[in-house]
Amino acid sequence: MPILRRVHNLTSTAGIVALAAAGVAVVALLSCIALAVRLRRVRSDQRAVLGSGNDDLVTHAATLQQQFEALHDYVQDIAAELNRRVESSEQRLDHAIAYSALIRYDAYGEMSGRQSTSIALLDTHRTGLVLSSIHHRDQARLYAKQVREGQPELELSPEETEAVRLALESGYPDGPSA
Repeated sequence: MPILRRVHNLTSTAGIVALAAAGVAVVALLSCIALAVRLRRVRSDQRAVLGSGNDDLVTHAATLQQQFEALHDYVQDIAAELNRRVESSEQRLDHAIAYSALIRYDAYGEMSGRQSTSIALLDTHRTGLVLSSIHHRDQARLYAKQVREGQPELELSPEETEAVRLALESGYPDGPSA
């Protein structure tokens, strides 16, 4: 108790030092309480992010990185497959009918009307066929002639030539230029 006798007067040096120490202790105690509350909030937030597992933040980040890499690889595989399918579809569409034209005419110069027709059906490579249906009063004939890259394999009639010309002039906006 000899120390308390010296401190009984708070205006003495020992009393002032004791008051200062008590003030520092109160500030330290309040700081500890504030830090404990903040740590509790951080741990709560960490549990929300990490889940209920025992992983720390670094392990969780590494796991996320692996999952993102796996997702990236999966997306790349899907994108490559989609590109392959689009290219395959484009190749098939190149062989679909892209140019067409129909010409009606009177093949025999009769007054029966324009019952005869020639139709040109060509793909983007300007390859296809020309069908001509020649109608007469008592009969009808159908002719088919092949066209490769805009050139007929057999000589075309003037109407068939006109059908090919009109078909190619009709244009195909995304196809190869003629």
